[in-house]
Amino acid sequence: MTISRSEPATDEVGEPFEVNHRKVLAITLPMTLAFLTTPLLGMTDIAVIGRIGDAETLGGLVVGALVFDFVFAVCNFLRAGTTGLTAQALGARRPREVEAVFFRAAILSLAIGLGLIVAEPLLMHLGLLAIAPGPNVAEAASTYVFVRMFSAPFALTNYAILGSVLGRGRSGLALVLQIVVNGTNIALSILFGLVLGWGITGVALGTICGEAAGCLAGLVVLARGFSAGRLPRLEEVFDWGGFRQMLGVNRDIMIRSFCLLAGFTLFTRLGAGFGPVTLAANGLLMTIFMTGSYFLDGVATASEQLAGVAVGARRRLAFDRTVSLTSLWGGFIAAALAAIILIGGEALIDFLTTDPDVRAAARIFLPWAAATPIVGALAFVMDGIYIGATWSRAMRDMMILSLLVFVALGYALTPVFGNHGLWLALEVFLGLRGASLLAVLPRQRGRTFGPGPGAPAGTHSTPAT
Repeated sequence: MTISRSEPATDEVGEPFEVNHRKVLAITLPMTLAFLTTPLLGMTDIAVIGRIGDAETLGGLVVGALVFDFVFAVCNFLRAGTTGLTAQALGARRPREVEAVFFRAAILSLAIGLGLIVAEPLLMHLGLLAIAPGPNVAEAASTYVFVRMFSAPFALTNYAILGSVLGRGRSGLALVLQIVVNGTNIALSILFGLVLGWGITGVALGTICGEAAGCLAGLVVLARGFSAGRLPRLEEVFDWGGFRQMLGVNRDIMIRSFCLLAGFTLFTRLGAGFGPVTLAANGLLMTIFMTGSYFLDGVATASEQLAGVAVGARRRLAFDRTVSLTSLWGGFIAAALAAIILIGGEALIDFLTTDPDVRAAARIFLPWAAATPIVGALAFVMDGIYIGATWSRAMRDMMILSLLVFVALGYALTPVFGNHGLWLALEVFLGLRGASLLAVLPRQRGRTFGPGPGAPAGTHSTPAT
């Protein structure tokens, strides 16, 4: 962890650090609710355009949203990296470094956001090449992406704000900020898109206003917590060592995100080879799993913050307890999700589609979808642990390994076992991610804390990346 050596350790930030069930749930529950507001936003946008009754405009919204889903999923490193580095500075009781991490992340977010606005024509061109929609759908998608792209600086700064807030352990505030962003977005998208009749342009404008409102609210809240004694000097903010660490961590997390997206894209591509009915059934089941994954994202966020503080404070026992408790809760949540999918899966399938062929196909593969939370739970928790500890290089390498195995199995199993083979390859991909990270965890922990059961409070071992 890069910390200015001119800054003395202080008790102004942080408290005596103990990991228990209450702390895990205090982060998990609010963040689960916060993450669940995201699909609600997507459904609202679709409902607004759907009420207009123009299928090509609705298709344009879907295509444009896919472009943003990809871009912003890749840029999620701004949130994750900021959480880990902030939590470590908090654990080390370095208040000026806590603020310096935020300022660095905000500067980086603003620069990338402005770069995305400039690169919008290229990104839209690549998106249209990848999806190849009809001309009218492409025109609607281009309008949506052009307008919404102006939200990029606000949206990415919100990632930095959210990462800083979560790194400080203020999950309740994170929930409030997400409600501000998505609530404003939903209300104004309905107003602009439906009531005022501005259509897809109005929906995009609603997104800009929502991101801007959340950014303003987050900056105001953070600014109110600033104090002269805690603000870093300019040379601390622009310390190259700090920026280099942030860029390195963010680079690795970005590569990890690319690999994850590539894996899900390959799953869709191979599924398309079995025909439109199987493709639709797979997409429907993945939607059910992805919605359930927001619950696992909540416990992953808890593991990020608690692991980061433990590493910053050099408390190995607290780190080990974070691993055990978040794994326990991740397993419990995964088992509950699996039971819900198995018991209520057929009703969910019938709710999501009226096509009898898709319903029948989805029922056949429903047990695979029910297994995904259990198989993938450890990957969510381990991702959080590694992000909090800033062991980003190891996380990146294990993701690349898992993706290579998935590619090999996907192409080997599908010709023999069909769509069942594709789902089996996906389960191996999800399971291997978690298992491989767990396998190398003792080595990473030893590099950070030393070989003993606990490290002295005054040691200055550097977290392995």
